[in-house]
Amino acid sequence: TLVVWGGEFGRMPVSETFNTGGKPGGRDHNPKGFTYWLAGGGVKGGTSYGETDELGEGAVVNRCHLRDLHATVLHLMGLDPTRLTYFYGGLNNKLTGVLDSEVIRGILA
Repeated sequence: TLVVWGGEFGRMPVSETFNTGGKPGGRDHNPKGFTYWLAGGGVKGGTSYGETDELGEGAVVNRCHLRDLHATVLHLMGLDPTRLTYFYGGLNNKLTGVLDSEVIRGILA
């Protein structure tokens, strides 16, 4: 069993002062620093992979793209992410997108 929990957006480390309605602002989406939690299914337990800068604004150590996470999940499910393709609109599409992706080997047991 593989358990995956997370979201492709974190939150910015600083609060916005006000939004356009004049109400107190919040923290905007942050696609450069986010968290996923994986357990079981071939994932190395107790592993933290990657780090953000000192403010939490963006990843600076072991940076990876969401498509790499998708490739890793497919790999853990016993599927080859490079072979699951279909031709559409002149592109060879994959479940991980049209750009290359890599399995995140540093989290595998």
